Amino acid sequence: MNKTLKIEGMTCAGCAAKVEYVLGTVNGVQKVQVNLEKAEAQIESETSVSENAFAEALAPYKYRIAGSAHVQPPAFWSDAGVWKRASFNTLNCLIGCSIGDFGMILYLQAYHPHVSMTTQMILAIIAGLATSVLFETTLLRFREKFSWMAALRTAFSMSFISMVAMELAMNTTDFMITGGKAAFENPMYWTALMIALVAGFLAPLPYNYYKLKKYNKACH
Repeated sequence: MNKTLKIEGMTCAGCAAKVEYVLGTVNGVQKVQVNLEKAEAQIESETSVSENAFAEALAPYKYRIAGSAHVQPPAFWSDAGVWKRASFNTLNCLIGCSIGDFGMILYLQAYHPHVSMTTQMILAIIAGLATSVLFETTLLRFREKFSWMAALRTAFSMSFISMVAMELAMNTTDFMITGGKAAFENPMYWTALMIALVAGFLAPLPYNYYKLKKYNKACH
């Protein structure tokens, strides 16, 4: 017997694989094929399997069967699973952005100290965007098994708005506290760095959650 279920909460190929595995463990199920784009699971079973059986199998995870009375969907801004996934995506972006951003600032101040602060900030933002895309490309290539070209296209198109917001938040915070000057011997510099990183993480987080929740698309 064939059944099609709409699945909520899937955001990546890893999610689709997890749903396939979990639904495949339900007694009587012969084959499960998940279409991430359509957010659907095509199920073949030996006998009729109730929707509740599938809902119960998914209950320990963040995935839900659309319209199922078994699981009450949370309010739009109260989905802990989506907040967790959005935070993970944003953290990946933060790591990628920080590598290029602060690396560029350190390089310019060490070897080109006469470059204006405005130019430093612009170059740091560009470097941060570049390393963020490259970092996400590498994650998609090895974690999600994308081809290099597909990984690069996906990473670049995920959310440029989010990355720019992160870069602006980090650099603005850093500049306001330290004037943009790296001073490793000063404890205040490291405090400012941590504050800048927190600001960079928080600035795009609500946007990433919104896009993930509303459109089922990961931003990073």
